[in-house]
Amino acid sequence: MRRLFPVTDQTVTSPPGAAPRSGEVQGDARADREWTLAELADAYAYPEPRSGAREPWLRANMVSSLDGAAQHDGRSQPISCAADMRIFGTLRGLADAVLVGAETVRQEQYRPARAREAFAARRAAAGQGPAPAIAVVSRGLDLDLTLPLFTSPLVPTLVLTGAGAPQDRVAEAEKAGARVVIAGEGASVDPARAVRALADLGMTRLLTEGGPRLLGQIVAAGVLDEMCLTLSPMLTAGDAQRIASGPAVAVPERFTLAALLEEDGFLFGRYCRT
Repeated sequence: MRRLFPVTDQTVTSPPGAAPRSGEVQGDARADREWTLAELADAYAYPEPRSGAREPWLRANMVSSLDGAAQHDGRSQPISCAADMRIFGTLRGLADAVLVGAETVRQEQYRPARAREAFAARRAAAGQGPAPAIAVVSRGLDLDLTLPLFTSPLVPTLVLTGAGAPQDRVAEAEKAGARVVIAGEGASVDPARAVRALADLGMTRLLTEGGPRLLGQIVAAGVLDEMCLTLSPMLTAGDAQRIASGPAVAVPERFTLAALLEEDGFLFGRYCRT
């Protein structure tokens, strides 16, 4: 893996055996090798609060093919790679909570987040628990409550829903061990209210892994702070979803490139709200 942006004197290196050009450092210790999880954690660290209490910061992590597909045969794994999965694990290792849509839980066969020794000291120093909570966004609570996500999580799974959600399903989710959080009027979840509800629970380092419908709602609500996007060097054609779907925003929101990594033709970008 190598860093393409921000550009430093280590970003571009001379070929092996060649003399360094003026102002260039010979070799980057992290170029063309697998970065450690600690190095990835530093590269993807959440912003430190400028003053006072930590405000919520919501980042998304998605993968897209060259022709804009977020999935192939209904899943993201076929357009992913080992480095993408290491970043996926790193982002989870840094988060307090992971927001995910109910349909994605079903399609991707979600399991509970696990404790990772590589992040244990970092999480303890940040006052975090051993693993992030999975926060499932669902209006109807049509969830398989016998899945390990609900029956054996290291950290209790959260279910974010609206005040109008079916009360029998709410009761069943709570009986299964989930913590139900009301984050909207009617049956739907208001993304802004969901972010605030999680922050009120002390969860301010937030990550969403989609799917496209949930990410579209988050974008439309204007509460996304950061987009972590893996661009896969693959073409899929077909009619797969984009990384975000739903109503368009009135004016496209501009994000700024904060970092760009590359490995085996895959690009890993971080874009932050301007």
